[in-house]
Amino acid sequence: MNTLVFSSPLPCTISDVERDTGVAKETLRVWERRYAFPQPERDPFGERLYPVEQVLKLRLVKRLIDLGFRPGKVIGFTTPELQAMAEKAAAGNRPRPRTTSPDLQPYIDLFRSHQGEALRRKLSQAMVVMGLRNFVIDLMAPLIATVGDSWACGDFNVWEEHLFTETLQMVMRSAIFSVPPANPSSMAPRPRVLLTTPPQEKHGLGLLMSEALMAAEGASCISLGVQTPLPDIVDAARTLQVDIIALSFTPAMNSRHVVDALKELRARLPDTIEIWAGGGNAALRRRVPGFVRVMALPDIAGALSDWRVRLRALQGP
Repeated sequence: MNTLVFSSPLPCTISDVERDTGVAKETLRVWERRYAFPQPERDPFGERLYPVEQVLKLRLVKRLIDLGFRPGKVIGFTTPELQAMAEKAAAGNRPRPRTTSPDLQPYIDLFRSHQGEALRRKLSQAMVVMGLRNFVIDLMAPLIATVGDSWACGDFNVWEEHLFTETLQMVMRSAIFSVPPANPSSMAPRPRVLLTTPPQEKHGLGLLMSEALMAAEGASCISLGVQTPLPDIVDAARTLQVDIIALSFTPAMNSRHVVDALKELRARLPDTIEIWAGGGNAALRRRVPGFVRVMALPDIAGALSDWRVRLRALQGP
């Protein structure tokens, strides 16, 4: 009789860990020296290889840092202890309860049972019933936050998070496509908005939600997708003569890289192009440069209205 032997998950390279956790390579090396964690293995060429259990712990450590903890205060805890701390801290930092809302539970159940097509249909039906703006703000945003928290705490595998993301991206692109074209006779100015993320930010759901809300408010949206090099963002903004660059930053991106990217873009762009930023990255809750307008999804309609007021003031009577 043949016996099937299942191998354990392969260890991750330092680049894999950086992409998965959002902890920069140089930070991983500093923690290794300073705190004796992580403790990577080495391949035959001397390159670091991180066991999966260490990657999970790093993911939790990063989550707690984003919630305001210092690395040295949390790295010494075990993975179960970190998970409990992350759950408690997340509950204390949000106005919504940690437990899943009953309105979200049917969607979570479909996701947990890997019924991607059924989840897509249910979301599409909800969009028709709720209307685009309410669908994005009241359903999509809390659903993404709930799944994101669960993933950060180790409740889902990486492939499950990818499956969820792909399903929601399909729904959001369909929503954007369904926005009716702007009425040519409308007197409201249509800002040209370039949407993207910098190279270190690979998550695009926030970007898609922003694009849907902006399109619904009559903006002319141009999406470059995720991970666009900064010189290319500048080149595209100049060539396409955009009015606004909208950027999305999740907690997975290093906060210092967020601020550096914003400063570099401002230095390279004409003053006439505004920079808007959103997302859950901690850098956007701290000392954000004054030249960046930080907003949440519900703020988009008001921000576009303010932009039109400023434009009319510049144009004069």
